[in-house]
Amino acid sequence: MMTTVSSTSASTRQHRLSLPVRIALAAVVVAMIISFRYPMWSIYLDAPQYPEGIKMEIWYDNVGGDDPSVLQNVNLLNHYIGMKPIEPDAIPELRWMPYIVWGLIIVGAVCVISGSFRLLVTWAVLFTLLAAVGLYDFYLWEYDYGHNLDPEAPIKALDSYQPPLIGSKQLLNITATSLPDIGGVILIAGLTVIYLCIIWEWINRKKSYGVA
Repeated sequence: MMTTVSSTSASTRQHRLSLPVRIALAAVVVAMIISFRYPMWSIYLDAPQYPEGIKMEIWYDNVGGDDPSVLQNVNLLNHYIGMKPIEPDAIPELRWMPYIVWGLIIVGAVCVISGSFRLLVTWAVLFTLLAAVGLYDFYLWEYDYGHNLDPEAPIKALDSYQPPLIGSKQLLNITATSLPDIGGVILIAGLTVIYLCIIWEWINRKKSYGVA
């Protein structure tokens, strides 16, 4: 009888996350909350008209830059090649993106509190799927802006003017560079930590079962 109780207790403990993993996941949750203070993505434009360059920042709920003139200058450049102006209020993703991130934060907090390995895996899968959908949606957003050009634009040198999803691309006399900003780096690092925690727990669980 005592052996059965001990085995059941040990099995229950094996299904709970270790303390170091919980601490690491708690740090991920905190970092995701902090990420709201920083832009998620940035697009740098190097143009002869702006020798210092233009950095357009994409936040969870807004598109702009370090001053109000950034978006105005980007739209001015876009006007010459026929791209429609970027209007943050007209982008629906900016309205529901904060809720998605907060949803992931809540799932992560529950995972830390409960110590559930299954919930940790669910969090990782959900995080990954939403990140993939977000990147694909961002690509479609760039595609729409870069391909639906005004035929009456002053410059008609290109059939499309789509910035890169990640990396640099020469567009006429403008070099566009698209990269994750601090907020995006935090999310990428957080997802990496989550998967490392899963691997750590999986290895330790196999060792525990092997000992048993």
